[in-house]
Amino acid sequence: MTLKRNILLAGAALLASGGLAQAEMMATTVNDLNVRAGPGPQYPSVGLATRGSTAVLDGCIEGSRWCRVDVNGMRGWVYADYLQVDHGGTSVIVEQHRAEIGVPSVTYESTASVVPADPQPAPGDELLGPVGAVETITPPETVRTYIETNPGETVQLGGDVVVGAEVPADVTFQSIPDYEYRYTRINDRPVLVDPGTRRIVYVYQ
Repeated sequence: MTLKRNILLAGAALLASGGLAQAEMMATTVNDLNVRAGPGPQYPSVGLATRGSTAVLDGCIEGSRWCRVDVNGMRGWVYADYLQVDHGGTSVIVEQHRAEIGVPSVTYESTASVVPADPQPAPGDELLGPVGAVETITPPETVRTYIETNPGETVQLGGDVVVGAEVPADVTFQSIPDYEYRYTRINDRPVLVDPGTRRIVYVYQ
């Protein structure tokens, strides 16, 4: 009985390790983004992953957009909205296709060395994190030229300056001639914003 039990346990261990090997998947960052020490904007950044970086995706927290990755020598947490993987020859956003691409679930346990602040930033003092998908745009070069010749003043805000983040209501935007999106500078970074949703649709590097 004991021998049989040990054989079963050994088989289970092999299956588990095989599952972990299969679960490891490669992803690509679709935007510059902060890699954080924990799953939330309240955790400190451990570094910046530039657009197009290759990341090993460990998995995402069930019911959350936060995923654990290894990218550019850093291990931490990023939004599933800003990771894409190859699925049948097509690049798809992780958050929109989690079930079909089989993203594994991971958990996070806070440590005493990291004490998170309030995870819900107040409107007016922080960028509010991505809610739902934001269509990626490629602005024409004339827009960059207009921004460079009309730089405007920068606004200092907390949070990540990333596509999908909502800009607080007290931040004003500049109109761009013959263009549907508006422009502002946040933390010295030019961004394009959808005036209807106040969400960032493009971040200039």
